[in-house]
Amino acid sequence: MVKNSYKGRFIIFEGLDGSGQSTQAALLEDFLIKKGLKVLLTKEPTLSSPAGRRIRKILDKKEKISPKNLQLLFAKDRKEHLKKTVIPALKRGTHVISDRYFFSSFAYGASGGLDLQWLFKINDNFLLPDIAFILKVRPAVCIKRIEKRGSEKTLFEKKKSLEKVWKIYEILPRYFKNAYIIKGEDEIERVFGQVKKIFKKLR
Repeated sequence: MVKNSYKGRFIIFEGLDGSGQSTQAALLEDFLIKKGLKVLLTKEPTLSSPAGRRIRKILDKKEKISPKNLQLLFAKDRKEHLKKTVIPALKRGTHVISDRYFFSSFAYGASGGLDLQWLFKINDNFLLPDIAFILKVRPAVCIKRIEKRGSEKTLFEKKKSLEKVWKIYEILPRYFKNAYIIKGEDEIERVFGQVKKIFKKLR
């Protein structure tokens, strides 16, 4: 994986569906903007590439595909996302915050039976983030949060599936020293307090 040598920082938020990673990503964006920094908030999968739009259909259960081909689609979308959005912003000195990245592929892909080393391999040429926050929230809590949204559950949003996914997320800091697991069940501001404390280590 390629180390970030650009001016901007590349920051990732990860976790189970319903863990609150989107909320924390938005809070960090606001925090950094108030400090006078240039920030780009983005997410994966994108809707800007054909691969990303197809992934959305698959996650919404409108199309079926093998787990392996789904992860190849994620890698294709990620490649385009990095090339067209993330890297140009980092070159300009903009901090990029992404709601999900290749950690999602590792956790969701491996929990579905794919080999973790194979997942590492198909993402090997991609940019390594400066820091990744993985929010720890129990699957049962995540399901309750998803149900509160009132939207239909997507492909992976089932308790047993999420339990398997978390087991993979939990081991990722062994492979990535810049990945941090933080408690995600506290009040939103307390969770963000953990984010700020770890983020300060970047400077």
